[in-house]
Amino acid sequence: MTTVLCVPQWQGSASDRAPYLREGALRTAELVEADETVTVPVPERIGTRSEGVRALDVLVETLRLTEKVLSGIDDTVLTVGGDCAVDLAPIAAARAEHGDDLTLLWIDANPDVFAPEELPSGAFHGMVVRALLGDGPAPLNPAEPLTPAQVVIAGERADEPAEHAYLRAKGIRTYGVDDFERALDGLTGPVYLHVDLDVLDPADFRSVCYSYPDGVSAERLIDLVSQVDGVVGAAITEHAPAEDPSPAETEIIQRLAAAIRL
Repeated sequence: MTTVLCVPQWQGSASDRAPYLREGALRTAELVEADETVTVPVPERIGTRSEGVRALDVLVETLRLTEKVLSGIDDTVLTVGGDCAVDLAPIAAARAEHGDDLTLLWIDANPDVFAPEELPSGAFHGMVVRALLGDGPAPLNPAEPLTPAQVVIAGERADEPAEHAYLRAKGIRTYGVDDFERALDGLTGPVYLHVDLDVLDPADFRSVCYSYPDGVSAERLIDLVSQVDGVVGAAITEHAPAEDPSPAETEIIQRLAAAIRL
């Protein structure tokens, strides 16, 4: 059985389109077939910047609310967001259950490993993987961080020097668009699968806060996701639709969710 965990959090993004992430989470949850949908009551306020992170108070509160809701779910969980930080609690839960055997496959145009002092906007959705490794803002670091060997990043193309320096220093496996499929080499379960929709090429999908050219096609993404074995949890994030949803983008989300083998 699968439960959709809807986390309509938008405060982790610095984009002018960030408020659309709330609607995107709710809309994505409606498109996913599941036995049950549970929605986290994310605070509506903007929040206060602290420790170099915008809306840190809201992010911490939402994390605690998500942990509380998640603790009452016995099914396999597909999380929908919202910004990438909605994955903090589900990934921490998977790490607690599976230990060092867990692999995080982070499919994203950005590796999300900035330190707060490296990101003037303070947008935490650019720091999430770093926090999962225990190197992020203290209030958002998990009790049991992942090790660098547990992380595989696929589809990234943001080409930020600070992030790439961190990835090299940690020895994290990283694949771009050209070698996207190589992310599956040697990948075995248990796997937590994270998908940020900005990994997609804008020709296929534009309803995101930040769009990057020369991305992965929808067909390649759906095909790769369908091949991932041993998925113990997953997330689809960063859907920021305009008022009138695109039928083509709606179909992509439906097919992507169906391809995830939970």
